[in-house]
Amino acid sequence: MAADLALALGGGGARGAYQVGVLRFIAENHPELGVPLLTGVSAGGINAAHLANHQGNFREKVEDLTKLWSRLTVEQVFRVDYTSLMRGMLGWAMQLSFFGGRRHVREMRGLVDTTPLAKYLEGALGCEGGALCGVQQNIDRGNLRALAMTTTSYATGRTVTWCQGREVELWERPQRVSELTRMGLEHVLASAALPFLFPAVEVAGSWYGDGGVRLHSPLAPAIHLGASHILAVSTRYGRQNSEARVAAVRGYPPPAQVAGVLLNAVFLDLLDQDAAQLIRTNGLLERCEGNPPAGLRKIDLCILRPSMDLGKLARELEPSLPRPFRWLTRRLGTQRSNSNDLLSLVMFQPDYIARLISLGEEDARARAGEIEGFLERLRNAAD
Repeated sequence: MAADLALALGGGGARGAYQVGVLRFIAENHPELGVPLLTGVSAGGINAAHLANHQGNFREKVEDLTKLWSRLTVEQVFRVDYTSLMRGMLGWAMQLSFFGGRRHVREMRGLVDTTPLAKYLEGALGCEGGALCGVQQNIDRGNLRALAMTTTSYATGRTVTWCQGREVELWERPQRVSELTRMGLEHVLASAALPFLFPAVEVAGSWYGDGGVRLHSPLAPAIHLGASHILAVSTRYGRQNSEARVAAVRGYPPPAQVAGVLLNAVFLDLLDQDAAQLIRTNGLLERCEGNPPAGLRKIDLCILRPSMDLGKLARELEPSLPRPFRWLTRRLGTQRSNSNDLLSLVMFQPDYIARLISLGEEDARARAGEIEGFLERLRNAAD
């Protein structure tokens, strides 16, 4: 099997800007790096779609991706005026009240209106009629083998990974399947549709939401696509035991704290478990003395993650949020927590995004030796 590099980009909402910083450092040192396999979920799906659709070299792809994030504001993700926010809150209140389900009560599909995000991404990704035409062009030129975008089907409860590529072998496992498609804006929006907060997106006649909801094996799409080396960029800060013992909130936890814990558990924690399983499998294969069990192969894995708590960083920069949206988040109790993970997911503010990009570059620079060693092993395997 050829030595194929996969870039696996996880979720995290606004935290996806951290991935851009990591990629920017790598691109500066390896501008012509070939990444034949791209997989993404949620915000990582947006980043993967941009890289797969762009026609330039790796550095040019990442520089344009940096511009995409640097120009982003909360207003370009969802409507933050008082009228829109109150409409969403009152709509959900009506939906959950005695009047819910009646004909005259409008069905609610999300707490916020994400129409601005669809318009922004359509222009930023260069969609033609909603299609990501550059993906197939890169496949035809041999610059890309496959792009995989993961969503959650609200109709069946299964994880659906949409794939576009060359010689893709589809897979089906308990509660997760893959489907061939021509990637479009709807796949990107569906993968990033945070439950309840963002409305679900219709794809091929069914409704889908954030792909991290039931993605028990975040590395699985890259493995199924044939990766021999996986570079994964997580947006989850790995707390030390001493930090984990310190309570982020005193007294009864507010809704924001509960939501942050749940979202971390659903979207970000599983990568560590999947990585641990992969490392154990690699160790077992090393003991097989050149005779591995059928269907198993050793995979080189490198995971990069934030060196600081992004929830604390979001808490520090919270005063810069638009006043109506800040009013809403504070009603949920964001001021009562020292580390606000919920806020870190939805804080699409220029100052916060700039800090995340810089942090990603700094963290990648601090681990430059590890990254170089990983890429050197990739080059040796390809020879």
